[in-house]
Amino acid sequence: MAAAKAQDVTALLKDMMGAFPVDTSALEDAFKTQATLNEKLSNVALEAASKSTEISSKWTKDTLAKLAELSKAKSEPADYAKAMTDFASAQAEVAAENVAAFAEIAKKVQMETVELMMAAGKEFSEEASAAVKKATSDATAATKKATATAK
Repeated sequence: MAAAKAQDVTALLKDMMGAFPVDTSALEDAFKTQATLNEKLSNVALEAASKSTEISSKWTKDTLAKLAELSKAKSEPADYAKAMTDFASAQAEVAAENVAAFAEIAKKVQMETVELMMAAGKEFSEEASAAVKKATSDATAATKKATATAK
């Protein structure tokens, strides 16, 4: 008789555990959201790297062209001093422009990253809230069902 009761309890526990649903969609959604965020952040970083490379490449080409001009033979010794002064002046101006361009890229990256993180935080919060509400609803329904079955 005791074995029969133990079997009934086992069946009851099995039914109760089966009544509690395991929903993995919340985890799947979180993974998809994280993957999408990573893709967007990667795009921001890659775009910044591309623009930085363009600036560096142009700066190098301009500098080499100016060095070619600087290295040309001059007829007067004073022309060498003037060429050096012109080169230094042009380099200072170009450096200022390029540093400003790099600063703009950095500022854009920062703004886009903050916007993405804020949007992701809001989305994560909404998803978590929906998942908790659904889990609470499912658990309540499962508890009611298990209680009704036990009676």
